Amino acid sequence: MHTIAVLALPDVIAFDLATPVEIFGRARLPDGRPAYRVVVCGAESTVDAGPLRFSVNAGLAEFRRADTIVVPGRNRPEVPTGAPVIDALRAAAGEGTRIASLCVGAFTLAEAGLLDGHRATTHWLAADDLARRYPAVRVDADVLYIDNGLVLTSAGAAAGLDLCLHMIRRDHGVAVAADAARIAVAPLHRSGGQAQFIVRNSPGHPTATLENVLAWIEHNAHRDLALADIATAAHTSVRTLNRRFHAETGQSPMEWVTGVRLRHAQELLETTDHGIERIARQVGFTSVSNFRTHFRRLVGVTPHEYRATFTGGPSLGDLQQRRAPGRRTERASVGAQG
Repeated sequence: MHTIAVLALPDVIAFDLATPVEIFGRARLPDGRPAYRVVVCGAESTVDAGPLRFSVNAGLAEFRRADTIVVPGRNRPEVPTGAPVIDALRAAAGEGTRIASLCVGAFTLAEAGLLDGHRATTHWLAADDLARRYPAVRVDADVLYIDNGLVLTSAGAAAGLDLCLHMIRRDHGVAVAADAARIAVAPLHRSGGQAQFIVRNSPGHPTATLENVLAWIEHNAHRDLALADIATAAHTSVRTLNRRFHAETGQSPMEWVTGVRLRHAQELLETTDHGIERIARQVGFTSVSNFRTHFRRLVGVTPHEYRATFTGGPSLGDLQQRRAPGRRTERASVGAQG
């Protein structure tokens, strides 16, 4: 039987630890037999997980018997993992054991050198830190999970469930994975390439010299802004402004403005009943088609799909917009783009 070893480290995120235990532990073969043997292992007999404490029923020697090792995230992933765990992970990888991380568990794999030269993902809030600490890792924060064969990584929270179901589908086929998804009351398949719902360009982004102008953009992104307007607000030249933005944010000033507008749109889609056209105008887009294009490119889904994910369906404003007389062209456009 395929053995899953779930690593329990001190300060483990309880949700990340429970996800593989439950998903793999309840997976069944077509004849009703368990699809996996699941064991929780670690270097210590008990570990804290926020307000909880878990007993660990096996040591790191279990790695030698495991077919797959799952590494959950920790609340403070920047804390060194400890030599015994790192050595055990490296030894398992050297023997061809499949190793997967959930959420910020990617930091542990990166610390062990298992992600060097590979594309990997993690929770979008931690992606910049992962890339900074481990420059040999090709961090992609825009996906739910990445399967490199023997090394797999997932984004935060529910993306760990997606990765577990993906591995079940790899191991036992769609029917077994579908049954596991039904037990978990989860969708069977969200593609690993599907985007994380990232809140773009937080105003708290660390920067040495742009703090004031970023705050200004935050409050003025809804206006019809030009590059010269931003330079004036920053009390600098356009050339200097461009140089500072690229150096400190990795974006141009107008790319930053677009990100702020999209974040504001995300908030409105989640919390209001306004139609898509109204939201596009409110946040600063002069064209609803331009808004949809940018939203899909950066968020990964259409505004309608995003709203449905967070609210369960279209808003009253969207329905009224679609039903309004003389709007046949717009209705066709909405239907085509989601």
